[in-house]
Amino acid sequence: MNLHLAENIRTLRKEHRLTQEQLAEVLGVTVGAVYKWEAKLSTPEIGLLVEMADFFGVSVDVLLGYTLKDNRLEATIQELRRVIHTKDPDWVLAAEKALKRFPNHFEIVYRCAILYQVFGMEQGDKKMLRRALELLENTRWLLPQNRDPQIDEHTLYGKIAETYFSLEEEDKAIELWKSHNSAGIYNDRIGYTLALKENPPKEAEEFLSEALLANHASLICIVMGYTNLFLRRKDYSSAQEILIWATTTIAGLKEPGRSCSLDKVNAALFALLAYCQLLNEHPQAGKDSLYQAWKLAEEFDKTPSFDATTIRFINNAGPASVYDDMGATARESVEKVIESCENSQLNDLWKELTKHEKHLS
Repeated sequence: MNLHLAENIRTLRKEHRLTQEQLAEVLGVTVGAVYKWEAKLSTPEIGLLVEMADFFGVSVDVLLGYTLKDNRLEATIQELRRVIHTKDPDWVLAAEKALKRFPNHFEIVYRCAILYQVFGMEQGDKKMLRRALELLENTRWLLPQNRDPQIDEHTLYGKIAETYFSLEEEDKAIELWKSHNSAGIYNDRIGYTLALKENPPKEAEEFLSEALLANHASLICIVMGYTNLFLRRKDYSSAQEILIWATTTIAGLKEPGRSCSLDKVNAALFALLAYCQLLNEHPQAGKDSLYQAWKLAEEFDKTPSFDATTIRFINNAGPASVYDDMGATARESVEKVIESCENSQLNDLWKELTKHEKHLS
């Protein structure tokens, strides 16, 4: 049986911003005793364990770091997964039964909280949403048990904020999202919620702009990732389709008549699209796409701009720039893509284009 008492005492003490001296004073013990507990040199007596758990607001088994090993645990988790996917009408019974069996197991409590949140939002049931809040608050203390890298304190508070939003307590939701907005993960939620107000504050647009700017960069990474995945599978049609969708979407974010970093990105994507079309035995389409890549690169390099405000709907108060690692110029970006494709037909088409580029201009 593995216990994590020493680590938990130290973690909970720091979470409550206490020194070893202050915790010792609270519990009526010496500083040396607290030091030995945290150094795994001794263990508190049972009475002190109960007192400490009560002081920190956790159960004794959570303080000990003890997780019950029971074959029923995995079966219970699978049952909770089943009821949320099948919309089982008896989901409340399943959730409460699971909580009675494993009241201090992080994954059980978290999954039950999500059940109450999801069904509460779908049915507009505030009682269910309040139960979701209660369970989500409990998961904060059980977080040391968590083994899912996609769940941390910020995501837990994000779920709590979502629940407040569903309860029509938007101010509480915004406050939580703002205070746990690590790397801007909740910019979209904050901007959206602020924009719902009768007189939306200026910061609503600022948050939405930051979200759009971050997500346009994510979109490019996702598209490139999918394209590489499809190419490795020799699924040239899917690679072609996602690139057509991406170039159209990205072009729609450009302010008309202004040089924009998106032109540089699209020039590279059109070159990659040309490669996929050639592999898919669409030579004329490939030639047309490569010409589009050349044309975009030429236009951008004449008056390059990396100003984020050239992207439609971006309206930040301060200056912001967009960067990429495709090359110093749009032309370099296109040629870098062509070189990486190692395709003689694509190379020959590019040489033909650049040979006659003065005529094309």
